[in-house]
Amino acid sequence: MSTSERRAAQTLIAHYPLIGLKTVADFSAQAGVSSPTILRFVARLGFSSYPEFQAALQEELAAQIQSPLTRNLAPQSARPQSAFAQVDATLDNIRESFSHLPETQIAEIVAMLGRQRSRIHLVGGRFTDPIARYMAAHLQIIRADVFHLEGQESNWRDRLIDMGKRDVLVIFDIRRYQESLIRLAEKAQARGVEIVLLTDQWLSPIARVARHVIAGRTGVPSAWDSTAALFVIAETLIAEVTRHTEETASKRIREMEELRGE
Repeated sequence: MSTSERRAAQTLIAHYPLIGLKTVADFSAQAGVSSPTILRFVARLGFSSYPEFQAALQEELAAQIQSPLTRNLAPQSARPQSAFAQVDATLDNIRESFSHLPETQIAEIVAMLGRQRSRIHLVGGRFTDPIARYMAAHLQIIRADVFHLEGQESNWRDRLIDMGKRDVLVIFDIRRYQESLIRLAEKAQARGVEIVLLTDQWLSPIARVARHVIAGRTGVPSAWDSTAALFVIAETLIAEVTRHTEETASKRIREMEELRGE
């Protein structure tokens, strides 16, 4: 993309998806580019017209706010006829997630999580916090200063006092996005904390303040979203951080085993 097209892309991500539902003139004014640039940007995304682009955004917005009840009320003909349809969809989600995940982005996130001078904080939503807890448990074995934010939102806010420019906050957030996580991310970003967001294909609003955004596919033929792809991404990051910090991690694990044996 050209510089002006990238500016349009950054504006769309920062105000996703609502800015794309405005007129071309409004979109171009907020991005600080010309209207023809917006149309070229939309065409580069694969849309034949601006209305087609907006229709896709409207469909995504509708999907964002769907509840399990809404998805469970789908017509009988649209429901899977076999339990294995769920397995197939989950495997497809994992493959699709990694096909859109650049190795350079993985390397940059791994470098952030492996910095010994940084403190790492992890937190998730109602259904994704178990992944944050799982990832924290592994990282705590291979490096120091790893914290899982537990309990009520007030407890998270109290931890903000210890967060600064050297810290990294890893957040898991999928639809329907958790307001308390959004508030935490905004306050942390204002303190200079680098945020890594693991979200779904519809993008949590936290994306606008995150340094890195990984969008895992979560849609399956069920009333419930699948977090399997996010779990595999978390395991990939754990493995890569372990490899990246092999020397110090091995020493730490060895000492830990010796202490356990005493």
